[in-house]
Formats: sequence, structure tokens, C-alpha cells
Amino acid sequence: MDRAVRAFLDVLLVQDGASPQTIRAYESDLAQFYAFVGARAQPQGGVPLESIDATLIREFLAARDRQRDKKTSLARKLACLRSFFRYLVQVGILEGNPAEEVRAPKLPKPLPQVLTKDEAGALMEFPEGLERETLRDRAILETLYSTGARVSELVGMNCEDLARSEGVVRVRGKGRKERIIPISRLALDAIDAYHAQVGATPRTSSGPPSDAGAVFRNNRGGRLTARTVARIVAKYSQHLVGGAIHPHTLRHSFATHLLDEGADLRAIQEMLGHVSLSTTQKYTHLATDQLLALYDRTHPRAVNPGEVGAVAKQKRSR
Repeated sequence: MDRAVRAFLDVLLVQDGASPQTIRAYESDLAQFYAFVGARAQPQGGVPLESIDATLIREFLAARDRQRDKKTSLARKLACLRSFFRYLVQVGILEGNPAEEVRAPKLPKPLPQVLTKDEAGALMEFPEGLERETLRDRAILETLYSTGARVSELVGMNCEDLARSEGVVRVRGKGRKERIIPISRLALDAIDAYHAQVGATPRTSSGPPSDAGAVFRNNRGGRLTARTVARIVAKYSQHLVGGAIHPHTLRHSFATHLLDEGADLRAIQEMLGHVSLSTTQKYTHLATDQLLALYDRTHPRAVNPGEVGAVAKQKRSR
């Protein structure tokens, strides 16, 4: 079995191009499984690969659950075992994949982080000054929050995609699918202020010709990368109460704030570029949770049954 594990990891690294992090994680997962199986073997005897079944895999995952492994960790271990046994089937060592019979643990789906409207407004004001980079950073923040665009869509924007008179911008989303979305006058004004400063201090572009029309550029005139935009958002958002955020938080905030103000869910779906309405519906749950939290904080009768008894007892004791 140990030789099969080494061969599998080599295939992942060389043929599949798996990252070093994935290789290390899978190696650790298989070592744990190897130790678990070995502990059940007879003295000086091994456990043949063909004798491993779905029950043994379930017992391994249950044992790791008792060790308080996270659900995400358990899901990765099962994915690793499925991939490992699939490899063994492909090379003819096994006839079937026992891990395919094991159901993956249900993972929690945390609600996305969202800024309040006041926090979003404050974030837009953090870049202060008339320097080229400051104007660019403010335009980036305004555009992300105004359009709900993904960061990849933002860095892919070209000047020709902006229709200022109509107040819309064309973006290219997943699968290079194009869509037209509204962009606020504040965002357009911020972009114009940035471009006016760029025109006053021209830079020589070191990027490919396709970068020439980019809306947002780096110091050398090349198109910004998603990683750079993430650093820009983190730089200014670290001043918020909750600390630094990711650009995607502005996308979540965009959708939630529109929903709070009564926007149609399908219209939000169209603006976000979601294929399925169910993907957009998570913002409905988020808005409901915020509404319930507000109710609990402000309504005089919004107390739990146990708290009602405690309040009544306090009144009787007065």
C-alpha cells in the first residue's frame, strides 16, 4: 500500500500538476488512513488493498470526527481517498472504488460577510488626496461597490466598455460571458478624476498591447492584477471596525443593499451574472438575518421565553 501511495502522489505532482499544498495535505491524509488501517491488521500482517471497503472508510472518517477534525477536513480526506482509489482502478490494481459509496459530510454554508451601508460609505472616503494612486484606489472602491463586479471583471474593464451617457459598463464574467450592468455617477466621476491625473502624468506601458485600454493600471501602465486590487481593498478597509475585507465583500454588500432597498431578486441575479437564481437567493437569507437581528435589538417584546420569566420575576421582587 505504501508503494501505491507514493506512485499516486507522483502522478498528482507530475501529471496533474497539483500544488505543493495539495500534495502535502493528501500525503498527510493517506498517512492517517494508512495508520488507521494498519492498526486493524493482524500482527506482522498487512491489509490487502482489495479488502478495503466502504465500511472501513466510514470507520476511518468517524474516528477522525471523534478526534474533532473539522467537517471541511473530513470532506478533503474523503476526496483524497476517492482520488487515490480511482487511481488504483485506472492502473488495474482494484476493480472498483470503495470510496465512491461513502457520502461526503454536509458542510456548513456560512453567510457571506457584508458591510453596513455606513461602513461602505466610509470605505469610499478613506482614500484621501489628489495623488494618482489615491484617485485610482478611490475609483476602484467606488466601481466595485457600485457595480457588484467580480475583481476579475474589474481588472478586465477597458475604457471602451464604459458608456458614460447611459450610466452602464460592459464586463466579461465567467466563461467570457458579457453582460451590461449599471454604474453610478459617483463611480464614473471617480474614474474620470483618476484618468485626468493619468493624462497629466503619462506613463509608458510595459504590458502587452491589450493593456493599453485598461481602465485601471499599475505604476508602469500595465493592467492591474486581481491580487493588487485585493491589497488595495485590504489597505483601506483595515480602518473599518471589523478589519480588512476582500473585494468580494463589496460584491456581497452591493447585492444585499439593493435587496434591502426593494430591488427585484431577478434583477440582482442579472447584475451579478449568476446563472442560477438559487445562488442569488443567499442574499435573501442574509437580509432576513439582519432584519431579525434588528428586531431583537429594538423591539421591546423581542425576548426569549426564559428572559420573559426573568423579567417577570424581577418585577415581582420590586
